[in-house]
Amino acid sequence: MPIIISKPMKKLILLFSIIAVQMLQGQILEPVTWATSVKKISNAEYELIATAAIDKGWHLYSQNVPEDGPVPTSFLFEGHSNYLKKGNTSESKGHTVNDPVFGMVITYFENKAQFKQRIKVRGKTPFKVKGTVEFMVCDNTRCLPPTEVDLEFNVE
Repeated sequence: MPIIISKPMKKLILLFSIIAVQMLQGQILEPVTWATSVKKISNAEYELIATAAIDKGWHLYSQNVPEDGPVPTSFLFEGHSNYLKKGNTSESKGHTVNDPVFGMVITYFENKAQFKQRIKVRGKTPFKVKGTVEFMVCDNTRCLPPTEVDLEFNVE
């Protein structure tokens, strides 16, 4: 027995369908969330740790990406008289693959990535280190535009 749907009911179903599609298209995708922490190495040295939690199916690119590839992850730390940066920001081990989309060997992270920056402190006063991370993420069908996120590290 066929189901009979009245004209008002068809209009209501169509209206709800349009609203549902608009809501799905209007969602802002944020497949990466960032957390910060600080590890004391010695009285004069600390490690600033930025941890990226990456949604399933997405990947975040390394800091070291070939030219003409995706935007690499990069960190910028505000200068401050309370500390000096020591060396470059290091990163956890990622997956290195021959990426068919970009046609090159690329390193990326799935699920989680950790980036560490050592600093040498001047004095004993607690302070905050402010910085930004710029990154790009892709899934199997699309890439999102590069995103910048503010970071803050509490050195105590």
